[in-house]
Amino acid sequence: MLHLPGGNCSDLCNAELKMSRRDLLRLGGTGILGMSLGTMFKLQAMAGEGAKGGPGWGKAKSVVMIYLQGGPSHLDLWDPKENVPDNIRSAFGTIPTKIPGIHYTDILPNLAKLNDKFTQIRSMGYTPNGLFNHTAAIYQIMTGYTTDKVSASGQLEPPDPKDFPNFGSNIVRLKPTSEPMLPFVMLPRPLQESNVVGKGGTAGFLGKAFDPYTLYPTGDDLDMFKMDRIKVDDLKLPPEVFALRLQRRAELREVIESSMPEVEKAVSKYNLDDYYQRALNLIVSGRARKAFDLSEEKPELRDRYGRNTFGQSCLLARRLVEAGTRVVEVIWPKVANSDNHSWDHHVGLTDRMKTKSGPMLDQGLSAFIDDMDSRGLLSETLVVAIGEFGRSPQKGVSTSGNGNSADGRDHWPYCYSAIVAGAGTKRGYVHGKSDKTGSSPAEDPVHPTELLATMYHACGIDPETIVYNHLNQPRELVKAKAIPALFA
Repeated sequence: MLHLPGGNCSDLCNAELKMSRRDLLRLGGTGILGMSLGTMFKLQAMAGEGAKGGPGWGKAKSVVMIYLQGGPSHLDLWDPKENVPDNIRSAFGTIPTKIPGIHYTDILPNLAKLNDKFTQIRSMGYTPNGLFNHTAAIYQIMTGYTTDKVSASGQLEPPDPKDFPNFGSNIVRLKPTSEPMLPFVMLPRPLQESNVVGKGGTAGFLGKAFDPYTLYPTGDDLDMFKMDRIKVDDLKLPPEVFALRLQRRAELREVIESSMPEVEKAVSKYNLDDYYQRALNLIVSGRARKAFDLSEEKPELRDRYGRNTFGQSCLLARRLVEAGTRVVEVIWPKVANSDNHSWDHHVGLTDRMKTKSGPMLDQGLSAFIDDMDSRGLLSETLVVAIGEFGRSPQKGVSTSGNGNSADGRDHWPYCYSAIVAGAGTKRGYVHGKSDKTGSSPAEDPVHPTELLATMYHACGIDPETIVYNHLNQPRELVKAKAIPALFA
């Protein structure tokens, strides 16, 4: 039987794991296909590199996702509608933006003044079937896949080692950083709906080596000053251990390893040297600890971002990108299905958006984009701001089985908005549009998986790159194509 081999242990997708002797013997059968051994190796190399080229390819050295957990209402933020019934129209007034003919609601004055720096997608949507459950929708935008394993409550099961990887885990595995810095950081809280915590936020079947470094300061979600209590003790040297002493231990380890029998070294394929050295460099350099120190920023700049958890998380994201972190995920600092300043506005939408969630988003996100741009970081950083879905055009109706007040909006996955900035994406551009009531895309619909494919593309990664799951089954990173129209 003809067998076209891949690398041994290909479920880990490690480039250094070569074909076995048995694979090479099997390769002899490829002669009937007219391929020489050299040709086969060349084709494998080309497959490993993935499809290259096109607008925006490889422009992003880093990615920052501002995840608006809970599902913000596009109609009450950046896609308001005029001449619609009262039960659809936003309670907020509208204001012009820097883009002629484009209006936002008046709770986003700062973003309205700088939307000439980013692209807005007004035609996000799930088709043909929407995902009305928070966790299911979160899992899809984070991994590119859906899962059919749900609990009796309708929620997904807790995180599992068999889960598909978070996009950040895939990026740092395929595009590892050479800096002595944390490659992937998630803050200031986990992804969460009710008691399902962290679903879609891990490396899943890639293994814990590619999990994000999670920075979750202590304190309740309503504690606006928790970022002032950041502790990164695991990145500090113990008092009795000096950097020089630690380096000497590393040198001693190298001497011992150099005397290992060659046969033993030949079967050691775990790259422990690389992982050990990266960990050593990270601790000794102090680079990560310094990046987490928000007190190094001027008080005026911290005030500009907003002295709250979201604003300071955005500021920390900028510092991490500057220090060399490849992927940062800023999770909106409230559990998905909750009250107060969350985006799950089933009740009290008018007051909560106007006085709580709206101002925090407007101040923090606008300061982040402007600060990144003024420092020249936006040119090589892809910024994405998105929730798991939008809110229902009609107020007071139930679309997901939840109760809603007269001014509340339920879950609506069929149409919503996202913001994309940096890394060669267009500035001052609106992609697609929603219909008259904001119920569905009217032009250029964008599925969440297509946006995810665009993120991989911007990092120079073919979205259809094959990975192998826990059962050694081949799977694409995401079953979607990038959107070239988003790039200049």
